Amino acid sequence: MASPVDSGGQPIPTSSVLMASSKHIGMRCHSENVDFLKCKKKDPNPEKCLDKGREVTRCVLGLLKDLHQRCTKEMDDYVGCMYYYTNEFDLCRKEQAAFEKACPLE
Repeated sequence: MASPVDSGGQPIPTSSVLMASSKHIGMRCHSENVDFLKCKKKDPNPEKCLDKGREVTRCVLGLLKDLHQRCTKEMDDYVGCMYYYTNEFDLCRKEQAAFEKACPLE
């Protein structure tokens, strides 16, 4: 599997990267996600919530970059396992534990 970041160090949000980082995303980007969902509930017109959606995207990409810088090996191992086993958490618990130890949930 290729690296979860491109040559410029920017994260590539594949399904494996997002699944492996889902707990971190849920915690770090909670308020951005809630604001986006409130906007969508208030007005189903997609154009009305583009700014809130960009905030969610910015938060997630920033988090992925931060995680990859702080615990590169553990994240790459976990993402690689998730990719290999088609995002089956149960088959990657060892890699998940190492990742969450190196980059604990905040």
